[in-house]
Formats: sequence, structure tokens, C-alpha cells
Amino acid sequence: MPIHVIEKSTSDERGTLLDFLEAQRGAIRRSVLGLTEEQVRRKPSASELSLGGLLKHVADAELTWLRLAQGRPEDIERTPENWGESFLLLEGESVAGQLALWEKIATEMEEFIRSAPSLEDTFALPEAPWFPASSRVSMRWLLLHLIEEVARHAGHADVIRESLDGRTAFGLVDEERGTGA
Repeated sequence: MPIHVIEKSTSDERGTLLDFLEAQRGAIRRSVLGLTEEQVRRKPSASELSLGGLLKHVADAELTWLRLAQGRPEDIERTPENWGESFLLLEGESVAGQLALWEKIATEMEEFIRSAPSLEDTFALPEAPWFPASSRVSMRWLLLHLIEEVARHAGHADVIRESLDGRTAFGLVDEERGTGA
């Protein structure tokens, strides 16, 4: 699993927001570190969430928002009937596969954000009851929304991981770096 550590201070807003998003992604990635495929599929808390499902969901959500900002069609059409699948590792899906997919999505997101002329550039939100009609949001809003989304699920991941083996993402940081915990 790649180690994602902020190695330099980023002085511009775009880089800072991307660094904060990457830090939250790292917490999710660390939550599955050292677990078996069976463990990441367990739902040890009162909710229906598993670590594998959270991993898949955050990658899926980031890709959905990226495609929306790019003005491109979604890669996977989510409907009320299949929406729950975004929180489950299905037959043939694995942690390694989801991590690799998310890495590609993260790279594409960073390239897209860095290529935007301004964080003030906007894109239209889809028609949905939870968005005001004809709303537009900025690239800054997109990054802040993704930071919030991934951070919320990183907290869920810590609770689930702690329920599995008493560890949290912070307890795995030194282990990931190879320095022992």
C-alpha cells in the first residue's frame, strides 16, 4: 500500500486543499492495512458498514463528483435499486482492486483540479431534491465537500477497525511507515 505523507508545506490554497483531501484518504487506506478480505467485509458495529464497503463508497463518491465537475457521464449509474452496492464489496471485488481504482481516481482528481484555471470555476449540480434548482458550485466547494465526505467516513472506519482489532488509523501510521508502532 503506498504511503501518502505530506512532505512539504503547500503554500497555495489549491495544494493545501488537495493535501487535506489526501490526508483523509490516507486514514481510510490505513483502516484496511493488515486485514484479510474476510475482515474488511465484516460489519462489527450496529450499522451495516464494513471497511471494504466504506473504501468502495469513498472511491465511488469521489469519481461521481469528478465526473460531474468534468461534465462527463458517470462511470456507474447509481439508482435507488443499486445505490446500496456502493457500500458493499461485491463478488470479484477486492481491497487491492478498490485501492488501485481509488489511486487512479485520486490522480485524475488532482490533475483535473490543478488544470482548472481557478478554484472559482463552477459546474452545475444535478437536479435533485436536496440541491436548490439550477445550482452551481465551485471547484473549491468540490474539494471542501470531498474533504468532509472522506473525513466523515474515515471516522466511521476508525470505529469499525477498532471494533475488529482495537486499532485505529492513527495507531497504524508508524506501522505503515515501517518504523513499528
